Amino acid sequence: MSTETSVPHPRVSGLEASDSALFATLIKEAPIAFAFFDTELKCRRVNETLAGVHGAVAGDLIGRRPSEVLPADLAASMEAALRKVLDEDESLLDADLIVQLPGGDEEKELPGETRHWSSSWFPSHSADGNILGVALIAVDVTDRRRAEDVIRRKEERYRSLVEASSQVVWVTDPGGRVSEDAPEWRAITGQTFDDYAAGGWSAVIHPEDRGRIEAAWRECVEAERTFETDYRVRTKTGAYRHYDVRAVPIRRGEVVVEWVGANTDVTGQREAEEMRGRLTEQLSAAALRTARLQQATSMLAEALTVSQVVQVITEVGRSAIGADRSAVALLDDDKLRLEIITPSGASDPAEFGRELFPVSAPSVMSVAVRESRPFLAESPDELRLQLGRAEIDPFLQHTEERAWVGLPLLAAGAPIGALRFAFTRPRAITEEERVFLEALAGQCALAVERALLFEREHKTAEALQRSLLPDVLLQLPTMQLAARYHPATRHVQVGGDWYDAFRLPDDRLAVAVGDVMGKGVRAAAGMGRVRNALRALALNDPRPAAVLSGLDRLFSATEDVEQFTTVAYAVIDPETGAGVLSNAGHPPPLLLGPDTPARLSTAEPGTPLGWPSHRQQASFSITPGNTVVFYSDGLVENRRRGVDAGLDELVGAAADATPEVVGDPEILVDFLIDRMLAGYEQDDDVTVLALHVPPKTIPKTM
Repeated sequence: MSTETSVPHPRVSGLEASDSALFATLIKEAPIAFAFFDTELKCRRVNETLAGVHGAVAGDLIGRRPSEVLPADLAASMEAALRKVLDEDESLLDADLIVQLPGGDEEKELPGETRHWSSSWFPSHSADGNILGVALIAVDVTDRRRAEDVIRRKEERYRSLVEASSQVVWVTDPGGRVSEDAPEWRAITGQTFDDYAAGGWSAVIHPEDRGRIEAAWRECVEAERTFETDYRVRTKTGAYRHYDVRAVPIRRGEVVVEWVGANTDVTGQREAEEMRGRLTEQLSAAALRTARLQQATSMLAEALTVSQVVQVITEVGRSAIGADRSAVALLDDDKLRLEIITPSGASDPAEFGRELFPVSAPSVMSVAVRESRPFLAESPDELRLQLGRAEIDPFLQHTEERAWVGLPLLAAGAPIGALRFAFTRPRAITEEERVFLEALAGQCALAVERALLFEREHKTAEALQRSLLPDVLLQLPTMQLAARYHPATRHVQVGGDWYDAFRLPDDRLAVAVGDVMGKGVRAAAGMGRVRNALRALALNDPRPAAVLSGLDRLFSATEDVEQFTTVAYAVIDPETGAGVLSNAGHPPPLLLGPDTPARLSTAEPGTPLGWPSHRQQASFSITPGNTVVFYSDGLVENRRRGVDAGLDELVGAAADATPEVVGDPEILVDFLIDRMLAGYEQDDDVTVLALHVPPKTIPKTM
């Protein structure tokens, strides 16, 4: 048998020869596999391409069946195709032939490379129509299959990634209209295909988001730019979930052919962010309330009166919970009535329009006091439910209040009053706010109790002060007196400074100004003892040196060493203005006159009472039109100004006084105090006593 693999042809010349040569060349050189099999499945023609599919040569196949030469799997596929075409006398197109090439690891029994061929089988007929055999044409499609496998694997990976990331992919046409079904989207939203095709993804967007999103989508489609946003989507359960959305235009050249979008479910992330935000707000609110409690503690430490305590508490409480109104009420001595305490300048209405009401009354504060527990009513209906409609309706008709909080003020477990906040809108109090308000009420109760004790001491101090200072200064025809006392301790009108002026048995005038170190009742008590002792000694022997020596002995025997006390004491003849002065460590008197510059007395200052000393006294004279001013060190000394500088300022201030000021002691003492305290914070008692001798009047002649 001949091994010639080309199709035989007669020897011709010209065009026929060229056609035959072209056909022979295509069969021999083309990468397409070709073979012809007779009706007995034997190969009669074959080219090297097909023979080389499994490493054979064409001659090995001629006159033999595939099963005699080729591997069993490949041969079985080929012979099955041949029988089908012969039996049915019809072509078989695009049949797969899988060729397992040799060359694997024989020891490990590993196969070689697998090649894929697309084969087509055609029946061949004689002139009378009888079937002569089957022609085979096959093309190696291995590379195409591999490329398709790569694309398929990419698609599978992309699909898996989308499913794993909770993404929903959708496609629209270039104009932004739905062009393909999106089963994942419809599974989430419950839309039918018709619903999705008609309204698309925008039909299930939250109504609050829809207008914004549709406008942004149209703008991106028209501008052919990436669409990125977020919106809420109604699911098939009716709930809304948050999605981040990104859609990009797909271009073919410069033309957009479609849009592909991906929706990512970020509901969990948004809920976590919202939860984190709420927790942050709660922590911030808790920190703010803690800061406000600390602020209240600091402010209450400086609040001395009940009115000041009420002002601090109401301001802090209002700002902390946003209350519109607030008040504090305290029980009277009989524990039967509550009295509203309002800060100065406050305009809040009292409880139920009354400033004084019985504990048995149906009110927010009364319940808090009677039951020693917080009272909460977040709406008028709840207030009616707790206190009774008949009692509350008249009140509600005349108030804008719509929610209330009442807290008892407890001292040693017993109520002393109540704290009240009101809102002009219905308002529920959270547990955190309730804890804060109860802590605030506890601070308020302690501060009120302390303020009540302080005010009782204040009243005692005022009574003591009135008893120790002259009610009315002595006034003489030939001498005018004026005095001022300014305590440094706020709201407690008592201290260690004092002044006195009284007539002696010989009609001379005794004048004294003193300063007992310290503030409050203790200093005032010490001042009272010194003042009374001075009067007693002056009645026995009015000489200033003798009086101060007697005070030294008394002071050493009865007073504490730490009780630092200074005194300036003078005896003056009101008719002549002649006087004698003795000083026990007190600032020097100030001398003023219309014709002489202001100056300080040069008399020996001496030592404070009780210190070993031989008391001296100096003579002086107050001529008509002149004034002498006694004062305490609080007028010239403070934390920012030393004594020497203060004395210089005092002389300068007196020099600036006009003759009208110098001639009126009432005006002069106020002038000096205002000038010396201007720009300074008073931190010590200030006492000023001025004695003025009016100019003598010349009688008119007839």
